[in-house]
Amino acid sequence: MRHIIDLDRYPLDREGSQDWHDMVAAAQAALQQGGMFSLEGFLRPGVAAQAAAEIAPVMASDSYLHQRRHNIYFKPEIPGLAADHPALRQVQTTNHTVCADQMPGSLVMAVYEYPPLAQFLAATMGRPALYVMPDPLACANVIAYRAGEALNWHFDRSEFTTTLLLQAPEEGGEFEYRTNLRTDTDPNYEGVAKLLEGRDPEARLLHLQAGTLNVFRGKNTAHRVTPVQGGVDRMIAVLCYYETPGVMFSPEERLGFYGRAG
Repeated sequence: MRHIIDLDRYPLDREGSQDWHDMVAAAQAALQQGGMFSLEGFLRPGVAAQAAAEIAPVMASDSYLHQRRHNIYFKPEIPGLAADHPALRQVQTTNHTVCADQMPGSLVMAVYEYPPLAQFLAATMGRPALYVMPDPLACANVIAYRAGEALNWHFDRSEFTTTLLLQAPEEGGEFEYRTNLRTDTDPNYEGVAKLLEGRDPEARLLHLQAGTLNVFRGKNTAHRVTPVQGGVDRMIAVLCYYETPGVMFSPEERLGFYGRAG
């Protein structure tokens, strides 16, 4: 993996060493302070562009167009919340997805399946272990945003989300987020409404460089990708790990996310 990941800077392959412990401690401190950490230059120079080029043909011809209007919860209604509440404001998401079974042998899959990466992520999150998914569609995806397209405000289902930016656009396509907007016991509907109306001073923009690994607490952090501008697509890999081995999406979930059950 040395020709793919900068293991000199990020010693994933030296678990238990002082450098490895320092890397884990820095990631944990960033998670505690801001709900995320980024490893800039995680991929060696030129690898992100090579990974994007590998995916580009299938992205152009066989990607799934995900296009929908939704609220931040991806649910038609929330019990106890009026249908016209500002927290249920409708937004638009448009992007293109390539699934793991469409990119076998790719650089993205090599990174996803590299065991020391899952071990490092487990350590940063205080988990005994994390496991790759056996799901041939959902385990790893590459998502592209073309000019005018965006991933709009939402919360993730999983506590943590791991992404790897392969290609940055000319303009736009920035990661905007609001850490800890809600908790497991407080949905904070008024705070959600404030964010959607552009009145939350704690919302932040993150400018990611291609080749950066980013991990954030997506379950209670509202986030979106701002509309892309220009002729260069934003391409990002989403890598899914779970505490329990053997996690699979249901056929209904696959249809909703990828347009096919298998």
